[in-house]
Amino acid sequence: MDLDSLFDESCARDWETVDPESTPPVRFAVVGLGWFTRGRALPALEASDRCEPTVMVSSTSEKAERVARETDGAADGVTYDEFHDGAAREEYDAVYVCTPNALHLDHAETAATYGKDVLCEKPMERDSARARALVETCESAGVDLMIAYRMHTEPAVRRARQLLEAGYVGEPMEVRGDMSQRLLDRVNPDPDQWRLDEELAGGGALFDIGIYPLNTARFLLDADPVAVSGRTTSTHDAFDDVDETVSFTLEFPDDVSASCYASHNARQSSAITVTGTEGQVRVEPAFFQDQTRELHVSRGDGRASVELSRVDQMREEFDYFADRVRGDAEILPDGEHGLVDVMTMEAVYEAAADRTWVAVE
Repeated sequence: MDLDSLFDESCARDWETVDPESTPPVRFAVVGLGWFTRGRALPALEASDRCEPTVMVSSTSEKAERVARETDGAADGVTYDEFHDGAAREEYDAVYVCTPNALHLDHAETAATYGKDVLCEKPMERDSARARALVETCESAGVDLMIAYRMHTEPAVRRARQLLEAGYVGEPMEVRGDMSQRLLDRVNPDPDQWRLDEELAGGGALFDIGIYPLNTARFLLDADPVAVSGRTTSTHDAFDDVDETVSFTLEFPDDVSASCYASHNARQSSAITVTGTEGQVRVEPAFFQDQTRELHVSRGDGRASVELSRVDQMREEFDYFADRVRGDAEILPDGEHGLVDVMTMEAVYEAAADRTWVAVE
């Protein structure tokens, strides 16, 4: 593979199949108006030429209507109850679900009932039983379901996968991935937030950020883990119910392994590396949105690094979803893909509790 040409077109949208000018934009009902939605998702939807944020859905009319007034293109603001009762359903084509994990299924069921496609934040639910029900609900209704993994449309990660597919590293042997941040210092100081509530979140650092190296390893290798081991720890009182830190190992087919780490109480850091028989590919920083991605490659005695132009990861994700909804190409990551992550994370918790390897089934 010609590395120069790869880097020169590092931000090309190689997934595009539909000219946005040839189809109407996908109108979204945005369900859940927390800080991530307001700060990340809505600006991306407003900037998109493939999508429109037309209906805001929240716990109170006051908040839903206020955010609707502040959002370009929004036509209405409704409560969760009104959403479930079918309010404003003629004003949107698809639903973006960004509520606590344990509420995803309920909102997806309503969307499916009204024939609306679903873009669901990760992890797709708090446990695999509810995640499987979400998949089956959308399949039965014949609506598209995509799980919101930003790394699948992040140019640096896509280029790393191209290198692997082209055999640049030879046969992949090992993946190393990490993501950490000080949640209470940098994101939300509230010790009673839903991310620290096991019933609402399903898990702690693993479910919230450990899923990034887990899923990105799967995406880069184009493979699913067959067994896992793991260990969880918590040192801060706020993490009494969920894991503060997790380390886990994934066993993939063909004797490929992945070592992953995530923490909600360590300095901000993120990277993913694939080492093969002939070379290595690394993305660092990898997962946080505001950072400029760098792609590092080496093979034999040769080394190269390139800083890629930063993209709005949320807009890439929304536009990809709209491209697939308006076209005929297959959606990936779909619900079955997201279900594998939830099953894998449950296996990690089981392995951590028993201090043993657990098969992913």
